[in-house]
Amino acid sequence: MWGELKPSTHGPEVFWDKLLHFAAYFGLAGLATVALGRNRRSLLAALALASFGGILEVVQSFVGRDAEWGDELANVMGVCAGCAAAWLTLRLVDAWAAQRQGK
Repeated sequence: MWGELKPSTHGPEVFWDKLLHFAAYFGLAGLATVALGRNRRSLLAALALASFGGILEVVQSFVGRDAEWGDELANVMGVCAGCAAAWLTLRLVDAWAAQRQGK
């Protein structure tokens, strides 16, 4: 949250800015999915993260920063990719555990 609302100290480095947004929300969504498991709650957490990113973009306009649709797109893409990667990882771990137990 602080990273999105603090005063900007550098110029518009568009690629790196979007990459940072993507990476932050990828990590947050991945952590939430691993913590909550492969179920509906993790999908609701992903939706909440994407919404939270949008809210932070709106709040940026009130603290002297520029809100950008591209930032929110990077946030949403990060959430989707993080959630999908965590779901796949959990599925692979479940399959591995089932194989080890002889099921």
